[in-house]
Amino acid sequence: MNKKREVHASVKDERLVEKRRDQMIRGAVSLFKQKGFHRTTTREIAKAAGFSIGTLYEYIRTKEDVLYLVCDSIYEQVRLELEELDVGKGTIESLRLGIAHYFKVMDRMQDEVLVMYQEAKSLSKDALPYVLRKELEMVGMVEDLIKGCVESGKLGLDENQCHMLAQNVFVQGQMWGFRRWAMQKRFTLEEYIDLQIELLFAGIIGFEKQGRTGGVI
Repeated sequence: MNKKREVHASVKDERLVEKRRDQMIRGAVSLFKQKGFHRTTTREIAKAAGFSIGTLYEYIRTKEDVLYLVCDSIYEQVRLELEELDVGKGTIESLRLGIAHYFKVMDRMQDEVLVMYQEAKSLSKDALPYVLRKELEMVGMVEDLIKGCVESGKLGLDENQCHMLAQNVFVQGQMWGFRRWAMQKRFTLEEYIDLQIELLFAGIIGFEKQGRTGGVI
């Protein structure tokens, strides 16, 4: 996995840096969603975060740094959720749980995800590849869950099938945030997760091994 991009802070207290940046992310996401990246000023971000513009620049150097922080916060939440699972067994149940956990992260962070996609175009040419790599790393975490089931003999999928399934899961998790205005008229979050997993596994079942030696069913 790639390391986080270094965002300079003059404050040395790491716990305080984390706290202030969390405040900054929450304030900035709300503003970016309402006004867009370019129309939002750093002074407005500082005010929304609850501190002065001078304090803001103790934790970042540029407005673009805030988009890095938003991206990293999404990535870290997905990583933490999936690392908490006992995914080493490579069971079908662990895959189901992993998908459900990922969907719930996307629900909690739907504003951050929306801003990341809306405003990625505002990043500089050297910054955009970093954000795109982070997205691919998140897909990779889902793909690792799937490959665990292949390695344990529970699924019979090749490399391309694993990757395509991971991409599908990734997009479906985000769809709740992008299309929630329509989805929530019909489903609760839990109902949405259950139905999406049911539909995913309806496709997966043909590749599920049943302990036979003749390959996939």
